[in-house]
Amino acid sequence: MADTAHSTTNSTTSGGTGQAEGNLVARFFRATEIDTRLLGMIGALLIIWVGFHIMTGGLFLTPRNLWFLSVQTASVAVMATGMVLVIVTRNIDLSVGSILGFTGMIMGVLQAQLLPQVLGFNHPATWAIALAGGLIVGGLIGAFQGAIIAFLNVPSFIVTLGGLLVWRGATWYVTSGQTVAPMDANFRLMGGGTDGSIGATWSWIVGILACLAIVAAIINGRRQRKRFHFPRRPIWAEYVLAALGCIIVLGVVSIANDYYWPINIARRYAEANGIPWPEGGLFISHGIAVPVLIAIAVGIVMTFIATRLRFGRYVFAIGGNPEAAELAGIKTRWVTVKIFALMGILCAIAAAISTARLNAATNAQGELDELYTIAAAVIGGTSLSGGVGTIAGAMLGALLMQSLQSGMVLLGIDTPFQRIVVGAVLVLAVWLDTVYRAKAK
Repeated sequence: MADTAHSTTNSTTSGGTGQAEGNLVARFFRATEIDTRLLGMIGALLIIWVGFHIMTGGLFLTPRNLWFLSVQTASVAVMATGMVLVIVTRNIDLSVGSILGFTGMIMGVLQAQLLPQVLGFNHPATWAIALAGGLIVGGLIGAFQGAIIAFLNVPSFIVTLGGLLVWRGATWYVTSGQTVAPMDANFRLMGGGTDGSIGATWSWIVGILACLAIVAAIINGRRQRKRFHFPRRPIWAEYVLAALGCIIVLGVVSIANDYYWPINIARRYAEANGIPWPEGGLFISHGIAVPVLIAIAVGIVMTFIATRLRFGRYVFAIGGNPEAAELAGIKTRWVTVKIFALMGILCAIAAAISTARLNAATNAQGELDELYTIAAAVIGGTSLSGGVGTIAGAMLGALLMQSLQSGMVLLGIDTPFQRIVVGAVLVLAVWLDTVYRAKAK
């Protein structure tokens, strides 16, 4: 009896300890208001990174590979931010890859063939005019497709599936299938590379400014909650969030600065600038790549649009209940047109990044990007049933998808099997989303 009582006491104590630990974790997440689903994605991403690092013999988690991974993710991440709004309103856009290819070809033809005849070669305005032309074309294509969906009541699946075929064919007709190259020197900066990076000093400046912005956002959020009498997070939770944000930002900057210029490029730079070549070599940091900065800027702007502007509230209202939104006076059709126009502009920005990185506009540019963009949004927590989605989640989803592809390339896995894996991951993400929604209800 004594042994039984002792055993019961121990089990009760250990159960109470486990429950207390569970309550402590739950209280931490409640106090900090960290999105546990987003945290789960970060955990999955870290597992993928560590797994590939082990399988590739230490090649994955190197500054060089992580730098290239960030650059490769940029174009899909930009489009994924717009795909969130499209899917939130219970629509889909299958034409994003073809729009990317078409607008990329338009920008390529402008700066490689048309503008030099008018402005001359290497004119400083060439890149800006080419980029503006691509953005206008992308916006018009998106608005055109959105108008068909909104005012002719044709399902977005059919309209954008047609767009996938139409704009891919139009890309071929612009140059009769020829590749257009090279791009303007200033335009190429948007693609990354040695010149398309901001260097160590500016990277640290950007990192420090980002940390100050994080702290300012937390302080402003606390003031706004106090102003409107909303519950505020504990002070310690605010400090934890600020510290976590700054550690992540400065860690990213440190990794970007640890990737140095190739020796031959550094040697040519030293010779051109009269710098004596040191005995141990000249180490010049790449720093943060320009396309990564573009993607981050787009993410910030899209988050502001989705969470702070009336337009963003309309988008989520339509996704939650289209009939109620229309009865509430929201011009749902015009909102739909604006969403697809915005998606077209984002495709053009992604096209600029992709074309600049390749230093050429090709007919195959953007193929299967619609798959990666939709997968990034869904993996990032955007519900296909509408009404739910985050910009940050979609960008993280894009990073996860590109990590899978990058890891498989390092392992030497064939392209067909890579597509099998991506397709399986997309189906798994949708299934997990379904399970999550069911449990939430």
